[in-house]
Amino acid sequence: MKHRLLYIPIAFLMILSFVDCAKKGSPSGGPRDTIPPIIVRSSPENYTTNFTGSEIEIRFDEYIKLKEVNKELIISPPMKYTPIITPLSTSKTLRIKILDTLKPNTTYSFNFGNSIVDNNEENKFEYYKYIFSTGSYIDSLKLSGRVKDAQLIAPEIPTTVMLYEANEAFTDSIIYSEKPTYITVTKDSTGVFELTNLKEGKYLLLALKEKNNDYIFQPQNDKIGFEKELITLPADSSYTLTLFKETPDYKFVRASQVGKNHIVFGYEGRADSIDIELLSEKPEDYIATVFKDEKKDTLHYWFKPAMETDSLIFKLTNKNFIDTGTVRMRELFKDSLTISALKTGTLKLKDTFKLRANTPLITFDAEQFQVMAKDSSFVQTTVTLNKKYNWAEIYFPKTEDQTYSINILPGALTDFFEKTNDTIQFSVNTRLESDYGTLNLTLVNVEAFPIIVQILDSKYNIVAEKYLTENKDVFFGALSPDKYFVRIIYDENENRSWDTGSFLNRMQPERIIYYPTQIEVRANWSLNETFILK
Repeated sequence: MKHRLLYIPIAFLMILSFVDCAKKGSPSGGPRDTIPPIIVRSSPENYTTNFTGSEIEIRFDEYIKLKEVNKELIISPPMKYTPIITPLSTSKTLRIKILDTLKPNTTYSFNFGNSIVDNNEENKFEYYKYIFSTGSYIDSLKLSGRVKDAQLIAPEIPTTVMLYEANEAFTDSIIYSEKPTYITVTKDSTGVFELTNLKEGKYLLLALKEKNNDYIFQPQNDKIGFEKELITLPADSSYTLTLFKETPDYKFVRASQVGKNHIVFGYEGRADSIDIELLSEKPEDYIATVFKDEKKDTLHYWFKPAMETDSLIFKLTNKNFIDTGTVRMRELFKDSLTISALKTGTLKLKDTFKLRANTPLITFDAEQFQVMAKDSSFVQTTVTLNKKYNWAEIYFPKTEDQTYSINILPGALTDFFEKTNDTIQFSVNTRLESDYGTLNLTLVNVEAFPIIVQILDSKYNIVAEKYLTENKDVFFGALSPDKYFVRIIYDENENRSWDTGSFLNRMQPERIIYYPTQIEVRANWSLNETFILK
């Protein structure tokens, strides 16, 4: 019995040892690494002069890798052939193999941005620059400034800022075909930029918000901002560049048949006065009409009678531009009249109800338009045709918190082919005035009139605008609860719209000034704000 009692503490100790062994845990590896990699050696050394090689090695104290190096790396001046940058996975050595023939007496800068990180924790070796010169010294001049957007409250990022050397071969057209002498990019939405390691001389300074990131200005896709006069380095000035999208020169693009009596003409640029003339032989009773597409740069050309022919030849005239287009004709179905509403659902009290038609509208019978309130009373209507966009516009007085039935009776609308509509019915409603908010603006420091005052939603769609020829308070009613941008446009040419700029004409866009913050409009609130223009 005594021997058995001796086994009890031994067994208890064994059980404790098993319990301890079964506990889950993780080994402690010490504090997390937060130190970025450190360069231990470069070959050739950074800031080398009289550089003649084609390979560069930069060795670190730990394994590194490159993240989005093609996006982050900025080489200035740009090279025709992109250097080979390794490692592709991990290594302690970053290698640069230069494939270009380097320019003489030129300082080159490789700015790696945030692309160099250590392998384990991805600690960034931020904005490392490797610089060398093919001449006897490193260029050291700097240029700084800010990029803003003509139409947006903050510029898009990143934006490329460029310098073109104004040497003997310089012409304005160089930006359409050749890469710049120096480049940098904006780092954040403040638009601040700095160009470094520049040499003395005269330069064209410009900014591009590019689509292709090839440092070549392509007006169809890119925004541009520029300093009007050439700048001279060294300079103490800070420059502000305003980005804008040019309106391309007018250009006829295409013509194609889309229906038995329907041809579309696509174009680029401004085309407010295009005249379309059929040159092919046509019957004596031939007539045609045109309306503009509401969304695309397209004209809809309708004609009658239909003609059995292989092709039709047209002459297009837009001011001093004359083009000829040939349309291959096919056997297609004839379009039948279809009516739809531009907007249904909720209307504001001052809104006009609009109908679109797929074929050209020619006449209307106002008596066949009926608008009825929910108490079955009829509401007086006014009907007009918008021939530019082929809309029928129906205005009627509205009251708050009301439902309206809009009845388009047979024969209300007649189209180009003398076809009329069948019965169509739409339903719209209005809200209580207390569901909306109002905004009253007092403007201070307006430099010149006229101006356009605009309210925009978060996607920069224009919600409301007022045109002022003198300084007075501006009132905006029936604003849906939301956050809005407020801006004014200096309408210098007094055409009641914003006009963009032109690089070749050295014309800046019309100035737009934003209220510094978004304004929140709430239901049943009346806001009074003072807009001090700076």
